[in-house]
Amino acid sequence: MYKLIILDFDGTLADTRELIVQTNQQAMRRMGYPVADEKSIVGTIGLPLREGILALFPDLPEADLPAWIKTYREVFEGLKGQIVPALFPNVKETLEAMCAHGCRCTVASARGSESLNGFLKSMGIAPYISYVLGADDVARCKPHPEPVLKTLRDLDCVPAEALVVGDMPVDIQMGLGAGAFTCGVTYGNSNRAALQAAGAHYVIDDFGELTDII
Repeated sequence: MYKLIILDFDGTLADTRELIVQTNQQAMRRMGYPVADEKSIVGTIGLPLREGILALFPDLPEADLPAWIKTYREVFEGLKGQIVPALFPNVKETLEAMCAHGCRCTVASARGSESLNGFLKSMGIAPYISYVLGADDVARCKPHPEPVLKTLRDLDCVPAEALVVGDMPVDIQMGLGAGAFTCGVTYGNSNRAALQAAGAHYVIDDFGELTDII
């Protein structure tokens, strides 16, 4: 039914929640800002780093952003070997099955492309992903539809043939804005009610359920 599967990474393919939360909190301490709680930080997952910082600290001076981003990335590099993200259950097997079925699997993430490609390779799923878009590969990131539109254009696919899969409402909004079909996953950083409210065509509790959709 779908020729192209466009996947989010954080909270959809891999459980990076603890790494993201700890990185944010340590960066906040280093920058001398109040430390946000886990729930507040999780609410920013899916946004590009700059937008995520501003969502937590809307009054942050623009001039402080470069130092914030630099600090975050330094903390992240130090923590990623200590808090090692893992794939969610059935991810690798399902990617293999979808590729065997003739689907093209791609990733569109708000994570930077270097970090994103590094994770895909280290987790052993890069061979199943034929196209990767990070936040630095587009002018406008999710919830704007540009990442999906660019993927469709570059892979010569029409929206009706594409399924966008993600754990956050911004993923659903991105897909719908491009005219694609959408699927929310409940095991990540959001929940069924929020994904349904965003307009997801499908909502699943396990990544393996994608084989029932495609």
